[in-house]
Amino acid sequence: MSDKFDSDATTLNRFVMSYTRDHDLVILLNAIATSCKLITSAVQRAGVAKLYGLAGEVNSTGDDQKKLDVLSNDMMINALVNSGVCCVLVSEENEEPIIVPPGKAGKYCVAFDPLDGSSNIDCNVSVGTIFSVYERKPGSNGSAEDLLRSGADCICAGYVVYSSAVEMVFTFRGSDVHGFCLDSTIGEFVHTREKMVFPAEGGKRIYSCNEGNANNWDQPIKDACDHFRDSEQPYTARYVGSMVADIHRTILYGGIYMYPADAKSPKGKLRLLYEGIPMAMIIEQAGGVASTGFFNGKIQRVLDLVPDEIHAKCPIIMGGKRDVQVVFDQYKKAGIDGPTL
Repeated sequence: MSDKFDSDATTLNRFVMSYTRDHDLVILLNAIATSCKLITSAVQRAGVAKLYGLAGEVNSTGDDQKKLDVLSNDMMINALVNSGVCCVLVSEENEEPIIVPPGKAGKYCVAFDPLDGSSNIDCNVSVGTIFSVYERKPGSNGSAEDLLRSGADCICAGYVVYSSAVEMVFTFRGSDVHGFCLDSTIGEFVHTREKMVFPAEGGKRIYSCNEGNANNWDQPIKDACDHFRDSEQPYTARYVGSMVADIHRTILYGGIYMYPADAKSPKGKLRLLYEGIPMAMIIEQAGGVASTGFFNGKIQRVLDLVPDEIHAKCPIIMGGKRDVQVVFDQYKKAGIDGPTL
């Protein structure tokens, strides 16, 4: 029996308490974990419960909402509002911020995408949840302004991927990246990946991007993709279309994930607060690079961007140093200054 059952498993709550000694942070991560367990149940029963298809509405950025988008959003909002430790929430599915009533308010501000990649849900492809956590500013009772800050002020970031296993990956500011797998037999997230880092020497040569947008990319991005395909050691193309799935693979296997700015979307397509910043924080603290590519006149770190509104967008170039350097080298050939990694 001892080979099959761990009598001293490190659960999510136990890990956060031992790591931070912060009771409010334990409550917050527990609320997020509870909502993700509920989302897991909904995703796994989507066909039986007739949760496929559109809800007949659009979200804050004009995307059609799936039934599961709406349900997942409600689950996260209910869990976080009633946790007693949050004061303001920002969701991809809500145009305006959600202000927690004073009687239930705490110190944390949470931005989240409740069901990333939901356009894939009807064909049973991996989807996920992404979140970032800030503390409200001194003297604030909780408003959108508390979240309009760069990634330097983000205290915790994470994602959950719903697939053959359900995994939560998160990090605290300045700390290591850790992974937890949902053990359905006990209903708890259990610590399974310690100090996640990009593979040594860059790992597998994989590039991940939507090449259907290639005609609108700037020339250095096109040249980088040509290099990935045509170099002496050609890269493999892998693109799921769910950011959580693509980023999770990139961290574990190596490679690069790109959703660059282009002529059609000059500010990028992904949202900064609940996609760009949390994923950039995880990528960098796992030893990778999280860049905007050429954006607003220069190459920047995603974590240095300051959102001007809660649904601000940003371009993404994320991956291992070896592979992001390929992109930077193409910018240098075009006369654009970029870092050497």
